Parts: sequence; C-alpha cells; structure tokens
Amino acid sequence: MFGLSGQVRQVWRLNIPRNVWVTGWVSFFMDVSSEMVYPLVPLFLSSILGASKSIIGLIEGIAETSASVLKLFSGVLADRFGKHKLLMGFGYGISTASRPLLAMATGWGMVLTARFTDRVGKGIRTAPRDAIIAASTPPERLGLAFGFHRALDTAGAVVGPAVALLILAVWVADYRLVFWLSIIPGVLAVALIVCLITADGSAPVMKTKFSWSLQGFDARFLGFMAVVCVFSLGNSSNAFLILKAEHAGISPAWISGVYLAFNATYVLLSIPGGMIADRLGRPLVILAGFVLFAVVYAGFALADSPWPIAGLFIGYGAYMGLSEGVQRAYLATLVPTERKATGFGLYHTVVGMAILPASLIAGFLWDHIGLTAPFWFGAGAAALAAILFVGLLWRDHIRCLW
Repeated sequence: MFGLSGQVRQVWRLNIPRNVWVTGWVSFFMDVSSEMVYPLVPLFLSSILGASKSIIGLIEGIAETSASVLKLFSGVLADRFGKHKLLMGFGYGISTASRPLLAMATGWGMVLTARFTDRVGKGIRTAPRDAIIAASTPPERLGLAFGFHRALDTAGAVVGPAVALLILAVWVADYRLVFWLSIIPGVLAVALIVCLITADGSAPVMKTKFSWSLQGFDARFLGFMAVVCVFSLGNSSNAFLILKAEHAGISPAWISGVYLAFNATYVLLSIPGGMIADRLGRPLVILAGFVLFAVVYAGFALADSPWPIAGLFIGYGAYMGLSEGVQRAYLATLVPTERKATGFGLYHTVVGMAILPASLIAGFLWDHIGLTAPFWFGAGAAALAAILFVGLLWRDHIRCLW
C-alpha cells in the first residue's frame, strides 16, 4: 500500500505532465471547499431547516441532473473552440460563488439554489478539465494520470471534512460558519487555473457542427454508456449514506470524521488503482469496482451501529479509489481524439442525468418502505451493471476472434 508521500514520489519519477499536476492541485483546493460543505448539507437541511428525506433527495437530484446537461455542451464547446482553460476556470468560479448563497439560506429553496449553482459550475468545468488531462498524457499512462488527479482531488476531500470537524468542535453545530470559510480554498483553485494552466488552444479543435447524433462513437463506447447508466440509477446521492450514519448514532461532528476516513481511503487507493488498471486491464478493475459497490451497499442495508457504518464508509472509499479514475481512463481509449471533451461530456451527462431518478427513488424508498430499501436497490443495480459489463466484454472478445 502506498502512502500519499510515496505516491507523489512515484508520479514525480514518471514525469507527470505540468497540466496534470496543476489540474490535480486545482481539484485539491476545490474539494477542500466542497467537502467542508457537502457532508453537512443534509444535516443542515434535516436538523436546521426541517426538510424531509424526500425533499433532500429532490434537492440533490435536481441539482445534479439539471446541471449535468452542461457537461455535454461544455465538452462540445471545448472541442469546437479549444477554450478548455476558459471553461474550466469559469466553472470553478461559479462553484465558489455558490458558497455565500448556502451560508445565507433560510429555507430549503435557497439551499436548492446554492446546490444548483455549485453543480452548474461542476457541469461546465468537468469535461474540459478531463480533456486537458487526456490530451496532456501518453496513452500508456492514462490510468496513472487520472489516478493521480483523483488522488489529489480526494486529498482535498480528506482535508475538507477535517477542517469542518475542527470548526464544529469549537463552534458546535455552526454550519453557516463552515459554509463561509469554504470560500477561501475555492478562490485559491481559481487562482491556480488563471496563473498556471497551459494557454487555451493546445487540444485539437472539432471541425464538424454539433449534432445530437452519436455517429463517430463506436459500439464499445455506447455499450459502456448503457452499463454506466444502469449502475448510476442505483448510485444515489451520498447524502443518504450520511443520513444512515446519523441514524446509526454518529454525531454530526464525527460524521465529518467518518467522511474524512472515506476520502482518505479514496486518495490512498486512487494512484495504485490506476497503476493496477494500466497493468492488468481497465475493464477488470471496473468490473471489480461494480462488485465491491454492491457488497458495500448491501452492508449499509444490514448495518445499524456506528463502527460497522464507519467501516463501510472505508469500503466505499476503496470502491471509489479503485474505479473512479479508471472508468475515465478506460473512456479515453473509446473515443476519437478530436471528440475527447465531447465523449467525457456525454459520460458525465449520463451519470448526472441518472442522479435525479436515483435520488428520487432513494428518498421515496426511505420514506415509504424503510431506510434499508435504498441500499438494497443500489446493490441490485450494481450487480446488474456488473453482469451487463461482462456481457459487453464477452461480445467484444467474440468479435475479435472473428
């Protein structure tokens, strides 16, 4: 197992490109900002504003899904005009601007506005950012590059809950103070983009006009998108994991601690996960991730006390570390060079569009059937995605033989 310092030394020896380094640190600071806030939003809604679980699911679903279509258009614009840096910086700036809205919220409608604004920023920045990483990295090291980015991104997600935990230990349940202070690392992320990311125009510019047609993307890409869609329908907002932790008796301050442990596992496994995928094959690691997710979600359905729940958060972090960056690295091999950002935009749009039904289903199941039902549903969707992915790989194998 790599320690974080060992991982950094390893990627230094392997000459990680400048844009990948800088993009990683941009994501680090933005995740410090986001993860100071994110674990506390469902608690803020539930305990301070009195919102129901269905309302919480609705807020998360609308925020993610409404913004997700921007990931496609942002990718298309980046491919057409080569303005990856501009779109990336604009997206990070919008997310930072959402924090004051959240800090001043007096009702769940204002929280929805803040979450929507934050996700619009993510929708704008994600595809051009991933395209910058892909365009800056040799194909044989894509798993390492995306793993490195996810590691730094998630290192910020370790620091963020730790900062929130310290603040809440001194100013108990002062969620608004945490929201205000989260603005600082967001501003640092935007400053890094402006000062250090390579100038726009380095990536190929798409010459064709935009069309909703999927021509130009082969059957492997479309099949993988279908598998991702099925999986995403069961992968509801992490807000429900946080609410399950609260139900199991974990205090609000220590929920930030548990979320820190989740993100620490994520960051420690991101680079090894990418390197393993480069060596053993990305499809194998993606398949293992689906199976691990199903096991973890079944565990959340069965567990109902603090220590098992804390252990499951670590297991969930292992899933994220082993598969999140690897899925993007695999995707980079399925799309043509001139449509990289568009391909990433489609991928993120599929994932984002599924969050609304996934979160609505989870909220409905929690309120009307029981708190274990959303997790059994998620485990079943992951198991089905694994079966479909095996079928997809088998079909490709047969085609290669012929």
